[in-house]
Amino acid sequence: MAAYLQWRRFVFFDRETVKEPPGLDGASAKPFLLPPGIAVCDSGRGSLVFGDILPGACQVWFLPRSLQLSSFQAYKLRVTHLYQLKQHSILVSVGEDEEGINPLVKVWNLEKRDGGNPLCTRIFPAIPGNKPTVVSCLTVHENLNFMAIGFADGSVVLTKGDITRDRHSKTQVLHEGSYPVTGLAFRQSGKTTHLFVVTTENIQSYLLSVKDYPRLELDSHGCGLRCSSLSDPSQDLQFIVAGNECVYLYQPDERGPCFAFEGQKLIVHWYRGYLIIVSKDRKTSPKSEFSGNEAQNSDKQVLNIYDLCNKFIAYSSVFDDIVDVLAEWGSLYVLTRDGKIHVLQEKDTQTKLEMLFRKNLFEMAINLAKSHHLDSDGLSEIFRQYGDHLYNKGNHDGAIQQYIRTIGKLEPSYVIRKFLDAQRIHNLTAYLQTLHLQSLANADHTTLLLNCYTKLKDSSKLEEFIKASDSEVRFDVETAIKVLRQAGYYSHAVYLAEKHEHHEWYLKIQLEDIKNYQEALHYIGKLPFEQAESNMKRYGKTLMHHVPNETTELLKILCTDYRPAGDSEGSRMLEGKKAISEEFIPVFANNSRELKAFLEHMTEVQTDSPQGVYDTLLELRLQNWAHEQDEQIKEKLHNEALTLLKSGRFKTVFDKALVLCQMHNFKDGVLYLYEQGKLFQQIMHYHMQNEQYRKVIEVCELYGDQEACLWEQALGYFARKEEDCKEYIAAVLKHIENKNLMPPLLVVQTLAHNSTATLSVIKDYLVNKLQKQSRQIEQDEQRIQKYREETTRIRQEIEELKASPKIFQKTKCSICTSALELPSVHFLCGHSFHQHCFESYSESDSECPTCMPENRKVMDMIRAQEQKRDLHDQFQHQLKCSNDGFSVVADYFGRGVFNKLTLITDLPSGKAATTIEAGLQRELLIHTKRST
Repeated sequence: MAAYLQWRRFVFFDRETVKEPPGLDGASAKPFLLPPGIAVCDSGRGSLVFGDILPGACQVWFLPRSLQLSSFQAYKLRVTHLYQLKQHSILVSVGEDEEGINPLVKVWNLEKRDGGNPLCTRIFPAIPGNKPTVVSCLTVHENLNFMAIGFADGSVVLTKGDITRDRHSKTQVLHEGSYPVTGLAFRQSGKTTHLFVVTTENIQSYLLSVKDYPRLELDSHGCGLRCSSLSDPSQDLQFIVAGNECVYLYQPDERGPCFAFEGQKLIVHWYRGYLIIVSKDRKTSPKSEFSGNEAQNSDKQVLNIYDLCNKFIAYSSVFDDIVDVLAEWGSLYVLTRDGKIHVLQEKDTQTKLEMLFRKNLFEMAINLAKSHHLDSDGLSEIFRQYGDHLYNKGNHDGAIQQYIRTIGKLEPSYVIRKFLDAQRIHNLTAYLQTLHLQSLANADHTTLLLNCYTKLKDSSKLEEFIKASDSEVRFDVETAIKVLRQAGYYSHAVYLAEKHEHHEWYLKIQLEDIKNYQEALHYIGKLPFEQAESNMKRYGKTLMHHVPNETTELLKILCTDYRPAGDSEGSRMLEGKKAISEEFIPVFANNSRELKAFLEHMTEVQTDSPQGVYDTLLELRLQNWAHEQDEQIKEKLHNEALTLLKSGRFKTVFDKALVLCQMHNFKDGVLYLYEQGKLFQQIMHYHMQNEQYRKVIEVCELYGDQEACLWEQALGYFARKEEDCKEYIAAVLKHIENKNLMPPLLVVQTLAHNSTATLSVIKDYLVNKLQKQSRQIEQDEQRIQKYREETTRIRQEIEELKASPKIFQKTKCSICTSALELPSVHFLCGHSFHQHCFESYSESDSECPTCMPENRKVMDMIRAQEQKRDLHDQFQHQLKCSNDGFSVVADYFGRGVFNKLTLITDLPSGKAATTIEAGLQRELLIHTKRST
């Protein structure tokens, strides 16, 4: 039971008296007065409806908003009840047309007219059976299918069917009792219809949707006339019964809450969520200076408007002799017995809220806003003001609860700034927690919340926060990891990083803060290939320094056949991935032993490893060989390095391998590479630098055929030596002589610089050389003599051809060797042919088929000499590079470079083909070729 005396009172309605429309003269409007004798009222369909009880009049009055009264006579004696339907233009009235107890029910259609009056569609007597009794109350269902009439003898008559017509409706006595019926109300919920019946002593409900209309008694006390009403859906369509001590609410099957509103109730109505009660209130008026010493007593009628949901009195005012309270046009109209109408206009929601704010009644304002369905922005503003009020009063715990209700509307920084003080950190924590739960926090909010946890040293809350939701993350994970790491909560940071796959942060914390290198390495081994590769490049040096063996093993797997640790068997059926081993060589800085093991493993399992792997392995083996002191181990390392060089992997990086061998003074490797690179002069120079004379001779013998200048360089080397090198000089001279590599004069000049080389050293060389030259001179003189004789003979033949006729004495064909027969073809060269043989074998009509091959060779040689005689650059180059310049000049002189030579070939078409001079010159060339 709600205590009425504890409810606050407000003035949420404005009271005014309805006045007449102003006249044309501009005089002040007078209060509007109703006709006298008004006894019953109702409202709906845009009008206030009144019924009077004046004898002989019995008018029904309609008052629209324009205050233009209209009326019609409904009965002859009196109107006792009116019911205006809200959804239809139907008015139901109860009245009397004759003396005696004989009430009539009339149904009026206000939209249709009959002689200027509304059309009366139905008239029937309102008596239960044949017992004359007075009608006490009336109600009509909005669907026009039910009408209930209550009587003073305790009877209730129910009309079912179309109430506007006699034919389609059925009337029956629903209830009989010994107490007068004081109130009726239909309740429609879905397809279920109930009828509440209240008498002066009890309350009952009937289920009209079921046959036989089952009855249920709800309570054993009742109320007076006009002291019951039906609420709207905001109060679940409950039936309200107002007794003198309490107001009760009923469901169709049970009693609901009650409210202790004292006073004798006269009128009860329901209006837009408000309960309106008119009651007698007998109070003692205060003393006045004009009154006597005794108090004055007066009966007053108090109109109270209650908000049952929010439990306050929205309005309270005293009236004199209220006839009824009507609701229309969004306002309440109070009719008093003096004929005046007072309008109660509800204030707007914002005005009511401001009134509550001024009294700091924020909880009530919140409830009021919710009941008025204020939007979320409006509610948030109320929460903010309430929070500010509590904060200013020092109630920080209460304030933060209100601020929490503004999340999503109010900027979080507004609240955060108020609670940054260390003493209020727990309030700030609560706000930030809710902000994260609603997924409205940003990275800064996450940072601040985690800092609050760490400041409060609340590990349990911290763990609950980071482990709260496995399906949905309500905060910025990376920011949380940073804050936790900075605060020293490494285990929490590692948990977040691992759970949300922030691999970089996990490894950074494990390696830099916790120093758990083994766990970090194990974690990398579980990552996908791309991430494992990138993290090994980033943290490999640190891991190699602390756990070298395990790191090396992981790198071997990563570069050969990597599959994440812990993968299912299905994934292991897939082909593994492999990284480029060369890229991980820098990881092994200062770990040469592990680097060697890694590189050797890679060269064994992957023969196609990158070149950098072989280069680094070679350098590593050479370093180990150079620094090793034990002879046996040094020999082993020597063989390993040389074997690697001979593997054929250094052809493309020959220079790099050579530099490595030279840097570490690896002689065998240097010589091997020189040999592979055909750097024979470098091989000989290497032996010369080490004064290995026998090796110098061996190099010349091995490679002298490929590079003849080696012997010349060897002779110059021995010539510069001051010690006795006669044996080696003799060997070199022997090869120079056999191969004719140097002119003798140059040999003498070369050896002239050696003080130990006497004439006896080159005696045999000079004698042999002079003898060869003598023999060559003799051969040249013989050849010259032969050429002179041949030239003389050819000149004689030419003269004969010019001066004497040529006699052809051949008797056989030079092709078929058969006896010549006419026609035949003869050439000056002496060959004769059958004409048919000549035509069959000859390629040209002007050339002898037998001499033609030799003639063409000569012609080709002449053309070649003609093309080469202008090659000045080539001549200059050969002359400069040759050891015997005279022979080069002689060769080019013989080619005709220094002569003007005119070559005559076939004559152009159109000239005589038998020109004697052309033929003689051709024969001269042919004979010259034959003689050579």
